[in-house]
Amino acid sequence: MSRSDDRNARITRLVRPAVQAVQAYHVPPAQGMVKLDAMENPYPWPGELRDDWLAVLADVTANRYPDPTAAALKAQLRRDGGVPDAAGLLLGNGSDELIQLLALALGGEGRVVMAPGPGFAMYRLIAAFTGLEYQEVPLSGDDFALDQGAMLAAIARHQPAVIYLAYPNNPTGNAFDAAAMEAVIEAAPGVVVIDEAYEPFCGRTWMSALERYDHLLVMRTVSKMGLAGLRLGYLAGHPDWLVQLEKCRLPYNINVLTQASAAFALEHGDRLRAQTEALRVERERLFEALCTRPGLRVWPSEANFITFRAQPGQAGGIHASLRESGVLIKNLDGSHPLLSDCLRVTVGRAEENARFLTALDAVIG
Repeated sequence: MSRSDDRNARITRLVRPAVQAVQAYHVPPAQGMVKLDAMENPYPWPGELRDDWLAVLADVTANRYPDPTAAALKAQLRRDGGVPDAAGLLLGNGSDELIQLLALALGGEGRVVMAPGPGFAMYRLIAAFTGLEYQEVPLSGDDFALDQGAMLAAIARHQPAVIYLAYPNNPTGNAFDAAAMEAVIEAAPGVVVIDEAYEPFCGRTWMSALERYDHLLVMRTVSKMGLAGLRLGYLAGHPDWLVQLEKCRLPYNINVLTQASAAFALEHGDRLRAQTEALRVERERLFEALCTRPGLRVWPSEANFITFRAQPGQAGGIHASLRESGVLIKNLDGSHPLLSDCLRVTVGRAEENARFLTALDAVIG
């Protein structure tokens, strides 16, 4: 047996089949591109704010471990996010780590993770590589509505340990009907996680519902409000749940630079909120502009992106042509049956949106 054959045999024997069966999450290179594929805030900090931030970092002691509880940062997140006083707070290295912590704490043979679909890819991916069964309940209608009847039937059948409800939903951009979500929460035998990654662009939240439902958790990230590079997410809910999740969290998971930078950014939250408001205005302009383009089906969005459907068979060509023009968006075609011929564009600065529309017009005529 050759060395490569022996290596491959060992991998096949030792790596869990669930891990071998999934593909690693792919992030396409974007250097030199107008980057409108990852729902980032496109606005850098102005020079004077950046200088103040660097002055704060100059006092950080990188030779010492960070505060393991991130107490000061948690206090600021509570104030900024309107977290109820009685709720606990858990920090993660982005929302992805929080999803993984939930899987580690609540996983086990026969345990089920459930979410409506199409939805955030990491719900399915993390369930797969942590050995959980993933059950998707398709969204209904041409507006990607939450199918309350189908969700309740699936809950009764599969008894999920975790249900994820993204509000607004990625990649469809819509906020589900509140009454349908309440019905799902009340029927859930396990934990319900409302993922509010795009709350800054929606303006509505389920934080106050934490006082009514002990099995409800609200998850957020600072990524979409202009701090994607910090990789910071937080989970709010009843302290008894978070005590258990803390046991699965690795110590010092929020590094000292992230703690100092996020605390500084939240002290200047008015700047971030102004950027968010500017993006909401650009979102409406971009939506109206896309609606005038021939052959496109465009969905309204309450997030910082817009999903649209091209003519049959054209999504791949549009995506490739835009890339050749220096504009990177997300090709959703083939990712889910309900997203055939669909593409998703992040709302950028006015000049970036204009360049995207010009490049799009050159493709679709």
